[in-house]
Amino acid sequence: MGDAAHGQSTTGWAALQPLRDKTFRSIWSASVLSNFGQLVLGVAAAWEMTRLASPEMVALVQTALMLPLMLVAVPAGAIADMFDRRKIAMAGLAFSTLAAATLTVLATLGLAGPWVLLAFCFLIGGGVALYSPAWQSSISEQVPAAHLPAAVSLGAVSYNIARSFGPAVGGAVVLAFGAKAAFATNALMYLPLLGAFYLWRRQHATPRLPPERLHRAIVSGLRYALHAPSVRVVMVRAAAFGTMSAGIAALTPLVARDLLHGNAGTYGLLLGATGIGSVGGALMVSDVRERLSPEAAVRIAMAVMGAMAVVAGLSHHLLLTAAALAIAGAASMLTISMLNVSVQLSVPRWVAARSLAWYQSSLTGGIAFGSWAWGAVTADHGVGIALMGSGVGMLLLPLLGLVIPIAKPMGDDTGIVEISHEPEVALAITARSGPVIVEIDYRVDPDEARIFYDAMLGLQGVRLRNGAFDWSIARDIADAALWTERFHFPTWQDYLRQRTRFTHADRTIQAVADRYNSLTGPGRVRRRLERPLGSVRWRAETPDPRNDTAIGLISP
Repeated sequence: MGDAAHGQSTTGWAALQPLRDKTFRSIWSASVLSNFGQLVLGVAAAWEMTRLASPEMVALVQTALMLPLMLVAVPAGAIADMFDRRKIAMAGLAFSTLAAATLTVLATLGLAGPWVLLAFCFLIGGGVALYSPAWQSSISEQVPAAHLPAAVSLGAVSYNIARSFGPAVGGAVVLAFGAKAAFATNALMYLPLLGAFYLWRRQHATPRLPPERLHRAIVSGLRYALHAPSVRVVMVRAAAFGTMSAGIAALTPLVARDLLHGNAGTYGLLLGATGIGSVGGALMVSDVRERLSPEAAVRIAMAVMGAMAVVAGLSHHLLLTAAALAIAGAASMLTISMLNVSVQLSVPRWVAARSLAWYQSSLTGGIAFGSWAWGAVTADHGVGIALMGSGVGMLLLPLLGLVIPIAKPMGDDTGIVEISHEPEVALAITARSGPVIVEIDYRVDPDEARIFYDAMLGLQGVRLRNGAFDWSIARDIADAALWTERFHFPTWQDYLRQRTRFTHADRTIQAVADRYNSLTGPGRVRRRLERPLGSVRWRAETPDPRNDTAIGLISP
């Protein structure tokens, strides 16, 4: 996002501008109700578990809700990039609705024991995990690019508006009507969001290439994330943040019961205070992005959240604890929103859902592990010590930014560059033909060899994250000015996909390397088909069992 977009974020009601779009507004409004139902489920399950089982099992409710977001989010992100994101979001919501309705029936029949409760929390979380990457990556299709940061923040606001009153209502529902009524509320609250997605007339552009297979799409997303520093750093920071911050959410029911000697209503009020603070934190994202770098904002927010966790661990007064959790909620949501926006603005659309899924998986995986770990600490040392330990860990997290700082988003540089030229293809090759070897020659002044080599290392990341394998750069022994770049693709179709993934930022990196090259002409690029033993037809009249139709190169 350019500076102009940043400037817009501070004027008037800029944080609410995405709500002017009818599609975004309807989906966002319905998501408030959906989040309300999800929070009612969390309150009911956690409080029911305090009645049925040990503190470790109470903390495992948070793990059961978060773990699917780690396990399912990655394939869900790949599926969202491969197919219609609207339909994928609807499928996830329908699954969660069915699981919540089944849990309601089991609770009514008195069959919802501790492990059944955890299992259905996991299943409901799995549907949400399938829905989430499709929803987040589709936001850019519902609002103008200039409003994307505000729209991402509003996504967090919808959750926290619900959290500001949902837990309190959830606690009241549990006290008045029992857990089964809360589970039924959860099931019903998914239906408006399901309807909003159904009514969205998304313009789905049919891709020119068939979708990748699921396992290949997952691998492509992972390779992009690992070779894109902006995504890789956010994944590490999110996992660390999730692990250390998990103590607050996981232990809040025990804080209400053991430190404040309250009931489900007290627990709901604490979560409501956290939600109110989180709404404020999410609404601050646009202004904070204008005034601070992503790294500075995240460091400050993590330190503030850590300090508030320590205060909550020491407090035995409802108002003080609620105030500390409200501030912690604001800091938490600011951190999560900043990390989310950093991913959204630093990746091209072809891998947006998968990148968000890897970020979400890192965050929720950290939360799932941290919930279990802080629950174990609570069992041995008490909830106060565990919460203070979580806070101290949060206070130390800003030091991680000194080693792996968050990069500034690239914004418009993630747009796809159309490749107009097409190489000559003389062989009758199919989509599955391969491997395809690509070799590119460079003639470089020997005095500039070191600078050129460093530029090529930057180009290495471009090739690898866009789909190439086994990248190498070699220098000719007999001709010191001649260099050859080499990489390969498993199939011809993988090579075609790579040509549709070249961004403006990639072109800039390529231009830096080409600056030192004096060799021109089509002969400097060679594309070769490597055919391992067993792929050759031994008789000319033997048909190729895969497909005899040649597939030419398709420009993006």
